[in-house]
Amino acid sequence: MWLRERIRRQVYATVHGQGLDLTRYDRPSGDPGLFGPDSVVWLVHGDLPGMFTGGIAALLLQSLHPLAMAGVDQHSLYREDPIDRLNRTAGFVTVTSYGSTTEAEAAIARVRRIHEYVRGTAADGRRYDAGDPDLLRWVHVAETTCFLAGYQRYARQPLTRAQQDRYFDEVALTAERLGATDVPRSLAEVHAYLREVRPQLAATEAALAAVTFLRTPGALISAPGGAAALRILVDGAVDLLPRWAVAELGLPRPSALRTSADRASVRALAAVLRYGCEPSVVIETARARARRPAQDAARTRSPHRG
Repeated sequence: MWLRERIRRQVYATVHGQGLDLTRYDRPSGDPGLFGPDSVVWLVHGDLPGMFTGGIAALLLQSLHPLAMAGVDQHSLYREDPIDRLNRTAGFVTVTSYGSTTEAEAAIARVRRIHEYVRGTAADGRRYDAGDPDLLRWVHVAETTCFLAGYQRYARQPLTRAQQDRYFDEVALTAERLGATDVPRSLAEVHAYLREVRPQLAATEAALAAVTFLRTPGALISAPGGAAALRILVDGAVDLLPRWAVAELGLPRPSALRTSADRASVRALAAVLRYGCEPSVVIETARARARRPAQDAARTRSPHRG
């Protein structure tokens, strides 16, 4: 049990820092949140190996939009404090997926307020605005496409085509509440959007610098074994990217043998992550909240923090 607890603590500290507050997930009784226990979002976003590899792949893919990358480069402290950015991003995805409706909406409102200040001029002279519906659409599609790719590669049971369509239909809600418009709601619509947006994508100097940073695990995490685990996840993330994205970012294309070895390494790490972190305390807390009759609210036990 000590090994399991050690793994759980290290993963939670890396992903959530000191920000995991279960009171955001355990009340009010009967509240399903934005999606609910029977949603595909709960399935996809609850799979740690898929979310880790998919999350890193999303950062790589998102960097190919020059305006989105300019906003990150000019307004983010990811070089100075990468773990803080990871904590905030993971916290947002977690609370909008599993938190109460009130907590999810508050998190979305906070991000919208932050976006009001993320504006500027990219290196090519174009103006950017983080609240631009087109940029929000790009960030959302790149992120959720990679989350799904990670799930399909490493989950115990990949989704059917109908479930994949349902995932994009469900998760569009978050993007729309952030201000995105014309959000793709099926796998076919996502593929069509990526074909449409591809001519706008390019690896800028800022993007290549971010990729180099991501591929230097020692700069990101100092916990024992953390750099080795992150290196495995980064290799797994690159494997999830479309070939055109790998080529645009100047990433090496591994041989079939290397790809097979990378996937085996991720699966081995996935077994460790699942051993240490399943069942998820967040998901179990949220499920209990959603399925508890609303009239039991007065009898809800005092909240736990962890």
